[in-house]
Amino acid sequence: MRPETAPAPATETVGLSIVVPVYRGAATVGTLVAALSALKPAGGIEIVLVNDGSPDNSGEVCRRLAAEATVPLTYVEHARNFGEHNAVMSGLRVARGSYVITMDDDLQNPPEEVLKLYDHARLGGFDVVYTRYAVKEHEGWRNLGSRFANGVADLLIDKPRGLYLSSFRCMSALVVREITRYAGPYPYIDGLIMQVTQRIDSIEVLHLKRVEGRSNYTLRRLVRLWLNLATNFSLLPVRLAVFAGVAMGVLGVFAALFVIIEAMTGETPSGWASTMTVTLLISGVQFLILGVLGEYVGRAFLSANGTPQGVVREIIQARPVAETRIEDAA
Repeated sequence: MRPETAPAPATETVGLSIVVPVYRGAATVGTLVAALSALKPAGGIEIVLVNDGSPDNSGEVCRRLAAEATVPLTYVEHARNFGEHNAVMSGLRVARGSYVITMDDDLQNPPEEVLKLYDHARLGGFDVVYTRYAVKEHEGWRNLGSRFANGVADLLIDKPRGLYLSSFRCMSALVVREITRYAGPYPYIDGLIMQVTQRIDSIEVLHLKRVEGRSNYTLRRLVRLWLNLATNFSLLPVRLAVFAGVAMGVLGVFAALFVIIEAMTGETPSGWASTMTVTLLISGVQFLILGVLGEYVGRAFLSANGTPQGVVREIIQARPVAETRIEDAA
């Protein structure tokens, strides 16, 4: 079931669609679009820009790019900020490519690597191709967060061990069609991908220093991303809570036996310290279990309550390929 705000995709297809979520990208998205427009992939190219409630003038810049584009360019505007993965989902729903590449607007992924990624997926027959980096030009805390998120993903979702989950990825139309069926308010693109296919590969590409500004991923956003991964696509946290409860139950039995033996031997009970230690330990685990269960229940409530995945305020459809070619010739 698709969200009511999802537009009907155009019938004309192209070889490659590039979906770019835009947030505080007014200074860089123009350069990115110009570089992508110069590419000549097999089957043609289209660009989809999704303004995810950016507080700067990214919307104005994207509208101008849509009017002046030399390749088909679709502009999607969210009514407010919903998050990167939600913005990508909105872009995927209007993409027409036989393959779709998602990439950020910050120019840290060189546009020249797009053809390399596209050809590897197309010629190799892969459903999804991720990118990996010999050197990541992110801040230290961001690199640490990425490694942690990938380590958590190794445990929680059915992905090839060690596969780096990058936002610069290429997907086939089959994968795009299946993952855009998801209508929940907390999409996690990589988790959805792993539910669809295992025909996945990765290639190494360059990663450049950020040209303008700073990363839009704060610690808070990374934590929210980890929660989406943990509570939307895995039951492992609940199972760990069950194991913790069993472990504390076993510990309680041994503690009870210790108290009984101590009472039978006539020794003075240790009293306050031991009692409080056990009480706090058990209470801590109980609150942890309740917190995990509460997170699941809360997300289930929001999903059942119809919390939107993304609200599209405006769509500027791409002009036909023939029209853009005529204007270029003129």
